Order: sequence, then structure tokens, then C-alpha cells
Amino acid sequence: MADSDSSTAGASAPATSSRRLFLRFVIPSLLGVLAFLTPMFEDGKITIGLAILSNALAALMDGWLGPIAGVVLAVSALLSIYANATGAGKKHGALFASLFDIGKPFVIVRIVGAIFAAMTLFGVGPEWIVGENTGQVVLFDVIAALVAFFLFASFLLPLLTDFGGMEFVGTLLHRTFRTIFRLPGRSAVDATASWLGDGTVGVIITSKQYEKGYYSARESAVIATNFSIVSITFALLVANFTEIGHLFIPFYLTVTASGLVAAIIVPRLPPLSRKRDDYWPATGKQVPEDTGEGLSLFRWGLQRAMKRAAHSPGFGQLLRDGASTYAEILFGLLPLIMAIGTTGIAIAEYTPIFNWLTFPLVPVLEAMHVPEAAAAAPALLAGFADMFLPAILATSIESEFTRFVIAALSVTQLIYMSEVGAVILKSNVPLNIFELASIFLIRTVITFPIIVAIAHLFVF
Repeated sequence: MADSDSSTAGASAPATSSRRLFLRFVIPSLLGVLAFLTPMFEDGKITIGLAILSNALAALMDGWLGPIAGVVLAVSALLSIYANATGAGKKHGALFASLFDIGKPFVIVRIVGAIFAAMTLFGVGPEWIVGENTGQVVLFDVIAALVAFFLFASFLLPLLTDFGGMEFVGTLLHRTFRTIFRLPGRSAVDATASWLGDGTVGVIITSKQYEKGYYSARESAVIATNFSIVSITFALLVANFTEIGHLFIPFYLTVTASGLVAAIIVPRLPPLSRKRDDYWPATGKQVPEDTGEGLSLFRWGLQRAMKRAAHSPGFGQLLRDGASTYAEILFGLLPLIMAIGTTGIAIAEYTPIFNWLTFPLVPVLEAMHVPEAAAAAPALLAGFADMFLPAILATSIESEFTRFVIAALSVTQLIYMSEVGAVILKSNVPLNIFELASIFLIRTVITFPIIVAIAHLFVF
């Protein structure tokens, strides 16, 4: 009898453990899906839970996020100067050193970012820095939104990435993504998070997965530049701003079609094709080599997810990791966006550089029967500075066809130095500004003819 009881207890223990692991995978992952990937409606517009939270915080702060960001940028510059000048960064701990004990070029960027923010806050300085379409856009719109958004994203992101959800999805989509994009299936989570949330979310997910050994250098570079998609919410904003909101369905179908073609072609061309499949040195490759032989795809995915959940972080570690991620964004990313974003927009707004660069494209646009080609040409490259700049330039164009093309192109270009580009440069994803510029141009060359062709054949 005792042996029977012992046997029953022994059999139930693994079952209880298995249920516990299953719940440890399912509950946090579903919460992550609810926050990042579940479409919701706010004021009649499609959004996600995370955006609703950040919008509520922004409304609660009522204009204070910009000034708060300005103080953060000043602190970042001062502490970076201190750490660089004294070499005492490591004495204050690993986190302090990683945040402020940085190279001189980044210290200079932080100083420039702090100065631009101060000038914008107090309205002192040249118009090209403090103007409504330059410094004010970057500080009060872009940076203020990121301060609110990443306060929640930094702490909630591990629910999506660290409890088995990516392993489960990655297993189900492994063959499809390998065949089409030469990428692991888990990159589908990055794409979906970007599509419903924000492109910067996709980059942060990609960077963290690379640092943890789940993406190679090549994979992280490809995903960051091809799957960090502009959110459907922002795409709707661009469509409405350029007065083609009534064409949103064909507009977004055009964006999707051209974006998919670019995601297939761009990774097979330099500079992305030259990236090596090396893993982050500190962690090495963490992707399991097993193939789930003898198991269905679903069972294999579930097994991998539960194995990952068994090693997931506890609540205290989640808080520490979230605080560290948010500190990196506040002190490292925001100055970069302020300095590079303001400068890029100012070049586009106050100099003829983009007109000069795009002058040879005018005959090309005319040959493709794009109306108002001379006015449209600068918008083709202006998106490299800021994702909203092409839409601003398009407002002076009367042709609905041309506005449709410019709006669609601006959404598919993806590499915007005022936001996504700056996030990539700040991350450990192995890409520099020259490679980002070349990828931006390649994406433009690939997607523009597709967009024009679709517009001619199916929309107008």
C-alpha cells in the first residue's frame, strides 16, 4: 500500500511541475501579447494596450514630458562629462559605467543633445534649432512620446520575450521564415510588435535577443532594418495628414506588398549580405540545435517554450532589468535622437541639400508619370532625417497620386535617424550610420517602383 502511494505521488510530481511550467509560460506570454500585440480601439483608432497606457500618462503629465526629458538630457551630458574626464565611472558600479563611461564622440553627441533641448525649452537660439518643425517636433513630440512609451515597454517587454512566447512562435514559423527571409521564426514577434506598436519596439526586442544569443549578428541587422515596421497607427496618421485617408486600405496594402518584397531582397544584398552569423561574444549561441524529431510542430514549440519558462527571470530580476533598459533609453537614446534628429530635420527644412541630391531623380519621376516630379523628388530622401518629414513636404503637392506615392514610400523606408535609426545606432546591433544610409537608399530603390506601379495599376 505504501509502495502504491509512493508511486502515485511520484507520478503526480512531474505532472504538477509540468502544469506549473505551462502556466509560467502561458500567463506572462499572454499578458505580453495583450500589451504589445492585441489590436484595441481608442477614440475610434486601432492601437495597442501599451500605447493606451503611454497616452494616458502623457495626458496625465499634460505637457511636462518635454521639460522632464530636457532635464534628463542635461543630466546625461553632465554625468558623461564627469565619467569621461575623471575615469571614475567603474567606481560607481557596472550600470553607471555602461550608461556614462562612453567614448568621446558619444559624449559630444550628448552635449549637443542637451544644448539643443535647453535652447528649445527656453526658445532661445536660431529657428533651425528651436523651430516648430525642428527642435520642438523632436523634443515635444518624438522624445516626449518615447519617455512615456518606454516607461511601460521597458518593464513589460520581458513578458513577450523571456517566458517562452518567442520560442513557441519561432518554432511554428521556423520553416516559413527560414525559407523566405533566411531568418528564425521568432523574428515574426518583432515584426508584429512593430506593426501594432512602434518600430522602436521591434529594434529593442531585436537588440535584446541578439545580446542574449538568440539572433546572430546578420539576423539582428536584417531584422532591425527590415522588420522594425512603422506601426499601423502611424501609417494611418500619415495617410490622414497627406489627405489620402479615404484610400487607407489600398495604401496599406501597397505598403505591405512593397515592404515584403524589400524584406526578401534587401538582406541578400550588401551590406546586410556581408554580415557574419556570429553571436554576441558575452553569451554565445543560445539557440538549441535539436529539431524536435518525433514531435509535432505544436508539441515541439510547447516543449521549447516550457523549457525557456523554467529559466525565466523572477519578479525582482524583471524590475532590475526593466529599470536598466529604461535608463539606457533615457540617458543614452534620447540625447542621440535630440542631436541627430534635430540636425537632420534642419538640413531638410533649411538647406537645399535634399533638392540638390534629388535633382537627377526628377527625369526618372517624369518617366514614371509621377505628377509634380520636381516637388516630389526631395521627399524621396527626406525620410532619412525623420519619418514624418516626407508627409510634411507632400502637403504642398496638389496631385493625390503623388501624395499617395510619397506617403507609401515614407512608411516603407523604415530607417529614420530621428527615431529608429538612432535606436539602432545606440543598440549593439552591428550597423553604423553609413550602412544605415545605404540600406535606406536600397529600400527606396526597391520599393518606389513597386509603389508607383501599384498606384498606376490598381489605385488611380
